[in-house]
Amino acid sequence: MRVLKLTRLLGSSNAKGIVRNYQIKSEYDAIVIGAGHNGLVAAAYLQKSGLKVCVLERRHVIGGAAVTEEIIPGKPLKSLGKDFPAFYEFMTAPAMKILNNWFESEPLKATLATDSVIGAMISPFQAGSGYVLLHHVMGELEGIKGAWGYVEGGMGSVSKAIANCATDHGADVFCNKPVSSIITNNGVAQGVVLEDGTEIRSKAVLSNATAKITFLNLLPQGSLPESLYKEISSVDYTSPVTKINVAVSEIPNFIADPNLSKNQVMPHHRSTIHINCEDSKLIHEAYLRAQLGKVSEKPMMEMVIPSSLDPTLCPAGQHVVLLFTQFTPYHLSDGEWTDDKRQLYANKVFSSIENYAPGFTKSIIGYEVLAPPDLEKIFGLTGGNIFHGALSLDQLYMSRPVTSLSNYRSHVTGLYLCGSSSHPGGGVMGSAGRLAASTVLNDYKSLA
Repeated sequence: MRVLKLTRLLGSSNAKGIVRNYQIKSEYDAIVIGAGHNGLVAAAYLQKSGLKVCVLERRHVIGGAAVTEEIIPGKPLKSLGKDFPAFYEFMTAPAMKILNNWFESEPLKATLATDSVIGAMISPFQAGSGYVLLHHVMGELEGIKGAWGYVEGGMGSVSKAIANCATDHGADVFCNKPVSSIITNNGVAQGVVLEDGTEIRSKAVLSNATAKITFLNLLPQGSLPESLYKEISSVDYTSPVTKINVAVSEIPNFIADPNLSKNQVMPHHRSTIHINCEDSKLIHEAYLRAQLGKVSEKPMMEMVIPSSLDPTLCPAGQHVVLLFTQFTPYHLSDGEWTDDKRQLYANKVFSSIENYAPGFTKSIIGYEVLAPPDLEKIFGLTGGNIFHGALSLDQLYMSRPVTSLSNYRSHVTGLYLCGSSSHPGGGVMGSAGRLAASTVLNDYKSLA
């Protein structure tokens, strides 16, 4: 009992946080009365042995007498109030205002500012760019906040691992099966039709496509309320991104930090390399040109060389260089993107790299250029926007993608959004998919 009193005095109510609040089923293999530690041990052993177990606790917290509770209200939210002004500023202010408060070096500020515009047609001097910066650095890797990492075998390895998890649990995953429409009846989703005419029925349909594709292309014409049609039609899908994937015969050799020997991988090759962003004004000028339908004369880019860490990506001695370039408009002032214009832009990018790493152009074995229209056509990214919609202040949180669709549900019963169109937006984190799945599980019994 002394231990109990000490725990009650010093602890916090963490124990109730692990309770799964699923709906009680009408039948179980075993029922445990009381969630004391012995009851929980018994339940855990029975469940691990294959029985379906239900634990019923009289109180609001599990543990019986082995419980951690607060005896005095802690008012945990009150302490958060002191940080709210800083949080509000980060959410709404220009990135440069935030960076100016913390740093003096212009090259450092400009380099950090690139994360405030990646994937967004915005200047670091514009309100709201602070959030885009936060979005790119709010994660962590192995306990290091803001860090990003490489995946062995490329990003496709992440998708394969997730797919394997789903199929290991019995899911079916098919490729080359494009969906042409969503089947609805009296405002209820009932499945999908494939392009080959095959109908597949289901109680729930989750769309990982953009909101525009889901509601304006896949749903039957006339099934959308006029107000919702206007909302979805007004979603901003402006993209500034052109991705260039390059195969090279040797590792780039940078003037700023020369390779110790020919084709030797150096520490900086294993990190993100920022080019043409020595000054934040360069970023702003590139943004202004994009507003006029023109690419920058000094394209801002991030270079990564995943083969410097993962030799499985290419033959020995050769490397893969990925170039994420910014402020390339979907519609060019002198016409649409053509193969010749892709070639001209790639040459401009390679020429910029040549200024920092002489010999880069000569080392190129082959490359592909993915301009915004290519990202749209190949990957289904409306407007070429990598986030399924701009990360602007009017398209975040309860307004993502639009206010009436912000909880993953739609006006069609059984139809859900599970992609980056929904909160919290883009990035390979799976949050939207998890939250959408939780929403479906909560609704599933009520679906027709």
